Amino acid sequence: MWAPLDFSVVGSSLFISVSLTFAAVVFFFTFYSFSEEKEEQPARRMLKSPVKHEHADTMGVGKAIAVLTSGGDAQGMNAAVRAVVRVGIYTGAKVYFVHEGYQGLVDGGDNIREATWESVSMMLQLGGTVIGSARCQDFRTHEGRLKAARNLVKRGITNLCVIGGDGSLTGADTFRAEWSTLLQELVKAGAITAEEARKSSHLNIVGMVGSIDNDFCGTDMTIGTDSALHRIIEIVDAIATTAQSHQRTFVLEVMGRHCGYLALVTALASGADWVFIPESPPEDDWEEHLCRRLTETRTRGSRLNIIIVAEGAIDKHGKAITSEDIKKLVVKRLGYDTRVTILGHVQRGGTPSAFDRILGSRMGVEAVMALLEGTPDTPACVVSLSGNQAIRLPLMECVQVTKDVTTAMNEGRFDDALKLRGRSFQNNWNVYKILAHVRPPSAKSGYNLAVMNVGAPAAGMNAAVRSTVRIGLIHGHRMLAVHDGFEGLAERKVEEIGWGGVGGWTGKGGSNLGTKRTLPKKYFEQISSTIADFSIHGLIIIGGFEAFTGSLELIEGRSKFEELCIPICVIPATVSNNVPGSDFSIGADTALNTITATCDRIKQSAAGTKRRVFIIETMGGYCGYLATMAGLAAGADAAYIYEDPFTIRDLEANVEHLTEKMKTTVKRGLILRNEKCNENYTTEFIYNLYSEEGKGVFDTRKNVLGHMQQGGSPTPFDRNFGTKMGAKAVAWMSGKIKECSRHGRIFANTADSACLLGMRRRALVFQPLAELKEQTDFEHRIPKEQWWLKLQPILKILAKYKIELDTSETAHLEHITRKRVSGEGSI
Repeated sequence: MWAPLDFSVVGSSLFISVSLTFAAVVFFFTFYSFSEEKEEQPARRMLKSPVKHEHADTMGVGKAIAVLTSGGDAQGMNAAVRAVVRVGIYTGAKVYFVHEGYQGLVDGGDNIREATWESVSMMLQLGGTVIGSARCQDFRTHEGRLKAARNLVKRGITNLCVIGGDGSLTGADTFRAEWSTLLQELVKAGAITAEEARKSSHLNIVGMVGSIDNDFCGTDMTIGTDSALHRIIEIVDAIATTAQSHQRTFVLEVMGRHCGYLALVTALASGADWVFIPESPPEDDWEEHLCRRLTETRTRGSRLNIIIVAEGAIDKHGKAITSEDIKKLVVKRLGYDTRVTILGHVQRGGTPSAFDRILGSRMGVEAVMALLEGTPDTPACVVSLSGNQAIRLPLMECVQVTKDVTTAMNEGRFDDALKLRGRSFQNNWNVYKILAHVRPPSAKSGYNLAVMNVGAPAAGMNAAVRSTVRIGLIHGHRMLAVHDGFEGLAERKVEEIGWGGVGGWTGKGGSNLGTKRTLPKKYFEQISSTIADFSIHGLIIIGGFEAFTGSLELIEGRSKFEELCIPICVIPATVSNNVPGSDFSIGADTALNTITATCDRIKQSAAGTKRRVFIIETMGGYCGYLATMAGLAAGADAAYIYEDPFTIRDLEANVEHLTEKMKTTVKRGLILRNEKCNENYTTEFIYNLYSEEGKGVFDTRKNVLGHMQQGGSPTPFDRNFGTKMGAKAVAWMSGKIKECSRHGRIFANTADSACLLGMRRRALVFQPLAELKEQTDFEHRIPKEQWWLKLQPILKILAKYKIELDTSETAHLEHITRKRVSGEGSI
């Protein structure tokens, strides 16, 4: 499993085929940008470019890479820098830091320094950018770029990785386009020799987008966006408590320049009453609508109002809508005690989220591969995230499309601006509009939908229940809440729940409905009676593996109990992320961030005491998702998981690896162990082994995290994921009930009448539960195939294990295909 790198000696050659195409995302990871259908905006055409098939650990020999961060800082930039440095060194290349962005490139000297493996240690958990960033006017001039070129040529650097926004990346492309001319001028002036110019005849450029605004077209998520959302939601949650105490209205202004992404997702994650974004200005009579909406909220018993404003918000005539304008309106017309909070640069600060750490790390790996595979004919590209894959897009095409959005807004083509932002942005906007602006109809559908939680609690369950209930009411259904899972359904713990009954649930952890692991088979008779007595026409089950297996039991019971012949929809919600049919489960992101934050504190302790190794046990059952992803996010030295079998020799190799590590300046170690990775090599066993073998070299400590991984407030990802999943499930359920309705009765007995709603790549898909049985390892309660296993090699390389990386599946270069929107030139 693991082969130690003796810092000079190559260990065993373990051949692992890794797809550096991001496998299936993140974290995380695709999250905020999943769509209900396959993404079409922007459409992309694959170029058939050759991929080099060579040993990755020798790809960079004789080459040099420089990495810089430019423009506004963003959390997660340090993760990207760390990955570029370590993967670059792994390939045999020299890697240089460029301090202070383009200014450092122009000034040269000590601003350009060679990086070492240890120099990027302890960077993952730091916000901002350790190597500095600066707005540089000098680089905008030809003379400045001439100095920058000389500084690179003198160090033999022909590969430049730029982490920044569209302005920074545009500057890099200009630099590359002028490269030959700059070299000729330098030779003519005697600043460099002809031989130096020959060796540096072309410059490869690869960009990574670091921006909290998420305003760069061509990528689903930019580095820093998720962390900024974490900061915003923390503040919104805190403000909500004081607002409720004093029955106040709060107007919160968030960043984003001309992009409303942060404001929109914040509104969804916080259950805000109203949001103003520049891409979709309100109607001319928005003042009346806003006041009516706030009044309705108070009438239902709410003691507070939350209004989110993007800093670039405008009306349909292009006039700015400011937070102060809104405050004055509310005070004048409604007399509510109103406060304004402008969040400002706090959104840029703080520790990066687990998502941004993993996103930065994965993009950094891909950026190095793109640089080393580059040729003089390869255009400057940007490494982007598209659903489940890392893709390489021509840099200037992305910049142009990004500018097209601003142009559309300036010309008043707001529908075009929304389309140009992509289908995922539109879906976020549509879900928000339904929840915030559509009222339940007076005419009812005549159908009763029940919602319940099953299995262990997971953060985000309540957000999913809230969305399910409110969207159900909007569809005209009567909504029923089932308490305590299948056991509660058998014991008739069912009650009607209304709009106000789920008020404020979005940000609450755990399960307000109550949840148990009990399976339904032994309660079939009682459950059938409850379904009949309460006239339940459809059942939405939100939970983990027990929800999946319990629903399969309900399907089996249909042959004996006709009452069970109703549509069933399962929404995966478990910290273990082990439900088949979905790349992500509600709650896994919150647990991952909890583990990562704990590991940060533990690493800090180890760094202070020196020569200390911590063994951390995570949850997950047999599923190693949490251990692997937390290992990537926290910079672990190893992650022991069931899916990647290991032996005593692997454990010995890890001890040797840490022994060598203690000889460097990084005198600490972090080992993650999934709770059921091996029945014999327990946490206690591994602790004792490390303690014995590390005597005189390092001390060992252990920490079992336990149920703290199931607690806490849900992250922005889990809140939004739960909200969207609930909305999607109700829409499906409404259609399926009508489809299965015959003469006033519901009879659902086909395979597609009992489905699991899951995220597959970037689409939400309904899959018959019966079909998912073939994809499931029931003994170990995990799917037979798990996308995140392809990230294991990256974790090992970043921990300085010498494994062989198969680069045959690295990302190809693609093009953004332009489309016309409303007759205007756009995508």
